[in-house]
Amino acid sequence: MFRFGKAAFNITRQASQQVRHGSTESPNFHDKYGTAVLLGGAAFCTAVWSYVLTQTGITWNLSPVGKVQPLPWKQAEEEE
Repeated sequence: MFRFGKAAFNITRQASQQVRHGSTESPNFHDKYGTAVLLGGAAFCTAVWSYVLTQTGITWNLSPVGKVQPLPWKQAEEEE
């Protein structure tokens, strides 16, 4: 249990140092690539959903109103 506690304390200490001193990533990454990454992700998402909606043949759960008809009631045979 001592090793686990020591490791957990070490992780929290490292996290607090990163918050205090900042991450190792350059602060210009989002300025340089943020818009491109956002647009690329949006294009990818749109392309995948377009394929799924048009090409996969999935039957979507649309409203069954007017399409589902009840089966006729089966009468039990009367015993004499």
